[in-house]
Amino acid sequence: MNARMYAVTPEVEAAWRELLVRVTAEAGVELDYLPYPAPQPLEHLWGRPDLGCVLMCGYPIALGLAPVVPIAAPVPAAPWAGGRPVYRSDLIVRADAPYRRLEDTFGGRAGWTVAHSHSGFNAFRHHLLRHRSAATPRLYREVARELVTARAVLDAVREGRIDVGPLDAYWHLLIARHRPDLTAGVRVLESTEVAPIPAFVAAAGVPAATVAALQRAFTAAAQRPWFADLKEALLLEGFAAVGRADFATTLAWDAAARAAGYAEPA
Repeated sequence: MNARMYAVTPEVEAAWRELLVRVTAEAGVELDYLPYPAPQPLEHLWGRPDLGCVLMCGYPIALGLAPVVPIAAPVPAAPWAGGRPVYRSDLIVRADAPYRRLEDTFGGRAGWTVAHSHSGFNAFRHHLLRHRSAATPRLYREVARELVTARAVLDAVREGRIDVGPLDAYWHLLIARHRPDLTAGVRVLESTEVAPIPAFVAAAGVPAATVAALQRAFTAAAQRPWFADLKEALLLEGFAAVGRADFATTLAWDAAARAAGYAEPA
């Protein structure tokens, strides 16, 4: 089991680990927590046959990047989530930048994480698609590709290496809560539409009864006495059961961009 995607600090990872220990104990499933710090490729983790309960982005779930079965997804404690297992991407700039609209950044420098990321690539591309035309096939003069992590996007904006970049809004909430010093120098210009948030998944070979037990334990977590402290640390309302079909939105956004000949945010 692992929660690398939202382990924004060592303290937050410890909270995720405790939550997973509680959930798996309730499910009667024995799993080991495997630390997997950045910048190790997440796709290598997701492809492991012994995957028991690991966070995975919905876009690669829908793409079939690894043979996995979705279990449950977090419900962020945020007004934009509306009690649903969704998230969005915040398009961030430096706090002292002159930009007031996203269009003000066009002609500058943008960045994205990896091509299989929804929040760091697919959602950003979908949001930009409305601004693109035959006359302006490229919106940015320079693009920093393969920044890999949300933290790298945040740092690139803070340090002025890019003018704008997409930041997973739930990740943004967590880092702002636990490391406000890192977010004090940035602001959000716009946010994308909401889409299905990353989910905990198991390898396809995990017995269906085990997946079902984990799913029941996740969805019951918010009613357990131990959840209160973890809820505050992780900014969670609870978890919702999910299946592969719940991530179809990510494929629709991908298809729209490809149909327009817009292979990547640029």
